[in-house]
Amino acid sequence: QHALPVFVDSDIETFQIDARKIEPLVNERTKAIIPVHLGGSAADMDAVLAVARKHNLLVIEDACQAWLAQWRGRNVGRLGNCGCFSFQASKNINSGEGGAIISDDQEFIERCFGFHTQGRMRKFSNEFGYEMSGTNLRMTEFQAAVLLAQLKRLEAHTKKREDNAAYLTSLLREIPGVVPARMYDGCTRNAYHLYMLRYESGKFAGMTREQFLKAVRAEGVPLSAGYGPLNKSPFLKSTLQSRGFRRLFSAERIARWEEQNHTPANDRLTREVCWLPQNCLLAERSTMDQIAEGILKVQEHAAEIARV
Repeated sequence: QHALPVFVDSDIETFQIDARKIEPLVNERTKAIIPVHLGGSAADMDAVLAVARKHNLLVIEDACQAWLAQWRGRNVGRLGNCGCFSFQASKNINSGEGGAIISDDQEFIERCFGFHTQGRMRKFSNEFGYEMSGTNLRMTEFQAAVLLAQLKRLEAHTKKREDNAAYLTSLLREIPGVVPARMYDGCTRNAYHLYMLRYESGKFAGMTREQFLKAVRAEGVPLSAGYGPLNKSPFLKSTLQSRGFRRLFSAERIARWEEQNHTPANDRLTREVCWLPQNCLLAERSTMDQIAEGILKVQEHAAEIARV
């Protein structure tokens, strides 16, 4: 509670956290590193874990979009101290909302159980015994049944996403101005919750990203803009100005944080990134051809679209 997040810049080619930039931001107050396996592709866990070991830091893997993704043959979420997964409606398997935490640290798991069960620890599960503050985040039996059914097809769906993504990448690399996200060499499996690419307007007669997206959607390609810059979100500014934070952090500390809060590569990514949702990659291979054809058609008419 009341932790102050320090944002690490992104790698422009992989769209993941740039692990080379973590260590300069570590100080005596740093407690954990939270790599995000964005889109289902693995962050550079070799570099992340090396920094964590050197500075005795926890590693909390955000694997919410990365079911069955792997780093050097090991499933992500199992490499750090804990891994977090999501069952939200857009995810590769979903129950509308919810999620899961995994860890080999039994004491930590017991605390997670207590937090999501109104502060009741597992030893009190049949009694009204409260050992900590908590909330009610328990999953229903109906949601669990829906998820168990989806687990039976998760491997087959993941393989189909991989195959279609590889084929689509081979097509899009032939279109100037469309740059698919690269995977790190250690990423031995990409879950492809998102198929991510960068749009370079200079190769499309200067069309804005908004014009490009509108045009490709008209061709039946459900491409959309990606996330905005989290480190510039309004909620963060209002939180830093709140009384609670002002009591915990000095004005000088917050000012120093604001001076460090620069992520130029991520700023560029949020201006250029586009992506397809994971369900597109469950279509037939011919759909990948249609996606590439739609984008190519927009490029061929880019000059006239840009003038509109």
